[in-house]
Amino acid sequence: MKDNIVLIGMPGVGKSTVGVVLAKALGYNFVDADLVIQQQTGKLLCELIAEHGTEGFLKIEDEVNSGIEGHKAVIATGGSAVYCANAMEHYKEIATVLYLSVSYETLKERLGDLKNRGVVLKDGQTLKDLYD
Repeated sequence: MKDNIVLIGMPGVGKSTVGVVLAKALGYNFVDADLVIQQQTGKLLCELIAEHGTEGFLKIEDEVNSGIEGHKAVIATGGSAVYCANAMEHYKEIATVLYLSVSYETLKERLGDLKNRGVVLKDGQTLKDLYD
């Protein structure tokens, strides 16, 4: 039986916020995949994106997420984890995967500066493109 919950969705949708509350309510552990990436690499997400580019960052994200295990854990992924095929297969095997969403207007208000936030956008891509 899968005893983990994985939260996916756009950056700024509230995966970490909901995850902490849900984990507490269920008596589960909480894991923030973005923090795991930062702990393992010793760098902020925006630094990793600047240094390795979008594709390089996604490889790091895929590798780290594929290694996250849990037992009675709520795992909040980064917004771009859905592009990581290995990680998503791993999460489907160990957890119930839930998609969180909010309106575009709410996302825009919450996110602010996308570069400092570590949001993965391909060249020329806007937040609206990503949302659609």
